[in-house]
Amino acid sequence: VQLQASGGGLVQAGGSLRLSCAASGSISEFNVMGWYRQAPGKQRDLVATITSGGRTNYVDSVKGRFSISRDTAMNTVDLQMDSLNPEDTAVYYCNARLLVSYRWYDYWGQGTQVTVSS
Repeated sequence: VQLQASGGGLVQAGGSLRLSCAASGSISEFNVMGWYRQAPGKQRDLVATITSGGRTNYVDSVKGRFSISRDTAMNTVDLQMDSLNPEDTAVYYCNARLLVSYRWYDYWGQGTQVTVSS
């Protein structure tokens, strides 16, 4: 499967962006889909995930500001980001995880840059 992330850009602090991840195949096949981010000089960290059952999980720093959702008809996973601050500046990556025979397989999109100015 291929994942295509889009929606990044430059926004002022307090603003909003909506990221979208389009999959080349059915997202219903994946156990978990999510968004990660990587700031310059830092490791790639989890932002939010959504399971095939619709359960969501967020890193504490984005709770109440970000919302992850999925559309199985369109095969997309979106990340609505509100009340952005400069600490949210990073490259955001879409991820899909598949559990097969007790082993996790990860698929990654190409990343989209989010820059929040103060």
